[in-house]
Amino acid sequence: MQDFQTFLAPAKINLFLHITGRRADGYHTLQSVFKLLDFYDTIHIKPNHTGQISRVNVIQNVSESQDLTIRAAIALQKATVCQQGADIHVVKHIPIGGGLGGGSSDAATVLLALNHLWNLNLPREQLMKIGLTLGADVPVFIFGQTAWAEGIGELLSPVDPPQQITNNKQEPYYVVLTPNIQVSTMQIFANPRLTRDTKPLKITDFSSTAFNHLNNKRFKNDLEESVCELFPAIASTLKWLNQFGEAKMSGSGASVFVKVNSKQIADELFANKPANTTGFIAKGLSKHPHYALAC
Repeated sequence: MQDFQTFLAPAKINLFLHITGRRADGYHTLQSVFKLLDFYDTIHIKPNHTGQISRVNVIQNVSESQDLTIRAAIALQKATVCQQGADIHVVKHIPIGGGLGGGSSDAATVLLALNHLWNLNLPREQLMKIGLTLGADVPVFIFGQTAWAEGIGELLSPVDPPQQITNNKQEPYYVVLTPNIQVSTMQIFANPRLTRDTKPLKITDFSSTAFNHLNNKRFKNDLEESVCELFPAIASTLKWLNQFGEAKMSGSGASVFVKVNSKQIADELFANKPANTTGFIAKGLSKHPHYALAC
């Protein structure tokens, strides 16, 4: 695309997700670890001097007014009183409604990219604050590394998964499968049967070199049971993946994943995935590909 510059928006998985409470405003408090993956949406951006923000392609079931990339660009414009604009072309690969953070990641990449293209030079912390106005998951992509999250997901600390501490920090492979359904996050969080009182844990409980399989059982996805009751296809996909390791659901679903030790194992597993699922194989990312666009 002539005069457009290309930027990547990575998927994420939640290595665990605990719901620890509910605030008076209705938002749930949580603890989680976010892991970025080298599987991407692609964002093409061309700055302009008209001040107009526009999306130049159609995305099925996502209007331009709802598109987080457009809303991110407008939010950055307003926060900085910037007179520049941008044309944005979004190529989706991350499943919509899959619990992989695609829309939030797209928004974060636009904030990082336009911070650079518009020569704004905002610090990472300020971009994260703008991102939080768009959605609770946006800041973690701007944070740009494996993160222990608390609050509503906006209180972030860097963390090394214990497997990497004991394995020379080699990033593992993940097989990610998504049944052909979409899950409404709002519907899941509104479920009266949802566990909302999981006892908070410490970051050292997760990252400790003493971490073992027994401890790992403490780190689960509190949304998983409710989602599986409502969506049997997710339950059956999880059951299938559990043959090959400790499978988990990411976010509020529908995507589920399992960690494996090699690309060969991942390829063999993926080749035999259940019918009526899509998916991908990805390696963990230590840093967002555009981490350097903020300081």
